[in-house]
Amino acid sequence: MIITRTPFRISFVGGGSDLRSFYSEHPGAVLSTSINKYMYISSHRFFDENKIQVKYSKTETVTDKRKIQHPILRAIFQKFGTDGLELSSIADIASGTGMGSSSAFTVGVLHNLYSREEKLISKEQLAKEACEVEIDLLKEPIGKQDQYAAACGGLNIIRFLEDGKVGIEPLFLKKETLTRLEENLLLLYLGNQRKASSILEEQNENTKQTSKFKALKQMVDLVPELKNAMSSGDLSQFGKLLHENWCIKKSLVSNISSKDIDLAYDLALKHGASGGKVLGAGGGGFFLFYCEKEKQPHVIKALKLRPFSFKFENEGTKLIYRGDE
Repeated sequence: MIITRTPFRISFVGGGSDLRSFYSEHPGAVLSTSINKYMYISSHRFFDENKIQVKYSKTETVTDKRKIQHPILRAIFQKFGTDGLELSSIADIASGTGMGSSSAFTVGVLHNLYSREEKLISKEQLAKEACEVEIDLLKEPIGKQDQYAAACGGLNIIRFLEDGKVGIEPLFLKKETLTRLEENLLLLYLGNQRKASSILEEQNENTKQTSKFKALKQMVDLVPELKNAMSSGDLSQFGKLLHENWCIKKSLVSNISSKDIDLAYDLALKHGASGGKVLGAGGGGFFLFYCEKEKQPHVIKALKLRPFSFKFENEGTKLIYRGDE
């Protein structure tokens, strides 16, 4: 048996600039971190050597890999030409909650099957191939940040260049600053799991509008501002920049927010948060707020939403078990 562990991610500012419709015209950048919540992929030789069994939210057993219903698994199994295998996934967080679960799944499956073939492959190459599967092959209207965050791990600025290349710039903070940042970030579960593709399809189309394109450039400009604030230890700016990013992001697409989300957000600010955002494409999932630790109970009580504890992580996708079969 082989087990890989691949982290989910939280993005702070710049999200949306990883879409090809934007970075093909202007360089994009996202400041994000991976967290200690994971997608686990296990693979094991299947008893019936002529079949493949895959287990996710449902179980499929097929004799022809082209008949696998899960599009990502179908594409990857065809890429590897693997038969006689059982593959399963377990996740710490539900899909559709804005933490890059789909890309963590793709990276994790690729890593697992490459490990099974005893092939060493870099994390950057895993991310690149995950992008090829999701964006180029399956034509998902998504960007590239999730794949690189999941594969490489850590607190990074991820840059998206006009020629399609991706650059990773790790951020190294003082231990005191990193501890304060972790303590002052509050994650609350909104519910309303959703598929991001409909929002991202509209955002891709809206990028053709001058005003929307300009808004995305403004979000990219927040990346160096946030980097400077974090590097200097001035976390008083963190919430302000999250808030500015959220206000711009809401202007990009009609259903990123809602009346209920706006009311909850305003209530959080009233009770002590200095800024925040809805993670991922928007519409539901998780709220992320910058809120000093002593004020967090007031925000939690006011919003009546489930808090979700987490830590930053630096390893990215990792092989955690290899056993004899």
